[in-house]
Amino acid sequence: MDDVILVLNSGSSSIKFSVFGDSSDHLELKVRGQIEGLYASPRFVAKNSAAQEIASQKWGGGTQLGHDGAIGYLTEFLSSQGEESRLIAVGHRVVHGGHEFSYPTVLSPQVLAKLERLIPLAPLHQPHNLLPIRLITKRRPELPQVACFDTAFHRAQDELAQRFALPSSITDRGVRRYGFHGLSYEYIASVLPGFEPKASSGRVVIAHLGNGASMCAVHAGKSVATTMGFTAADGLPMGTRCGAIDPGVLIYLMDELKMDARAIEEVIYQQSGLLGVSGISSDMRILLNSPEPRAKLAIDLFVYRIGRELGSLAAALGGLEALVFTGGIGEHAAIIRERVCRDAGWLGVELDVTANEQGGPRVSSKSSPVSVWIIPTNEELMIARHTRRVIRTAAIAA
Repeated sequence: MDDVILVLNSGSSSIKFSVFGDSSDHLELKVRGQIEGLYASPRFVAKNSAAQEIASQKWGGGTQLGHDGAIGYLTEFLSSQGEESRLIAVGHRVVHGGHEFSYPTVLSPQVLAKLERLIPLAPLHQPHNLLPIRLITKRRPELPQVACFDTAFHRAQDELAQRFALPSSITDRGVRRYGFHGLSYEYIASVLPGFEPKASSGRVVIAHLGNGASMCAVHAGKSVATTMGFTAADGLPMGTRCGAIDPGVLIYLMDELKMDARAIEEVIYQQSGLLGVSGISSDMRILLNSPEPRAKLAIDLFVYRIGRELGSLAAALGGLEALVFTGGIGEHAAIIRERVCRDAGWLGVELDVTANEQGGPRVSSKSSPVSVWIIPTNEELMIARHTRRVIRTAAIAA
């Protein structure tokens, strides 16, 4: 009988899942998919490791499946995939681990209570990450569950890199730079030695560019600095998030436009970024194909901010030996990579145009002082690795 690990990434209206077979020291993707539209026109799709659709389901427009119904349906689907598989654990992506949780952790009522107290630090993500944990506990209380945190990778940073210049009375309440996309950065750092061993032990900037976008300075596999801060709205402009903004702008919105906290939250998370600047779309593919001047403006601003942050992160590292692109835009938008690399010529980046158009993995010239790579990220595999290690360690300790 094959042991399998289920990985869940739960949002407000969708649950993404992956199933990995655990064979000796090898994790093999078996199935991946998602249930979206949980509260309006739910849709389910599952694909095998070759990206071939193996199952799908749609519910009526008035159906509210909800997270509970989605977990129930997913449980039944997994059970139907064969009697030869045994679910041994569930790994969860949890956005916020706060200052306490620096490593993947076996979930217990005590741990869950602590994570719930972190909801004010990530109100748009944390509640939805934690809900499936409670639902699975009710259905399968004996099944081990592991929380893997998007913030954990950045806990290695120096205290100075994590601190705001605020009174200690505020800092002590947990108001500090946490950073996110940590599971993605950790995965890239773990596989980079297979691409370039020398750079992997040196100074690297990883650009995770997608609908959510951030960058991270990594030295010898450890996070040194990152663009996201207290929330995942900081740093680069994103699909609908504004990125770094003068806090005085928020005060202006309150005083002059009479906006309350929820209205401001809607602006900075849902109405800004590529969508807000372009007035067209949050999708980089659409903007790249648009003749509209505002689409060009949104792209120009995105590239400009990447260049600004790259210089800042290189300064935090004291130099740069490699640049890695990952995420949907980073992996697939050749023109964005080209523009970023040309702007970074002062850092020693020399682009190989042909290699970049062909998708790499190396897209810098052989003579480039700074090597440049395209490496697809795999946060799900990282979660599965952590989950397997944690439950094995717990079993030995028991």
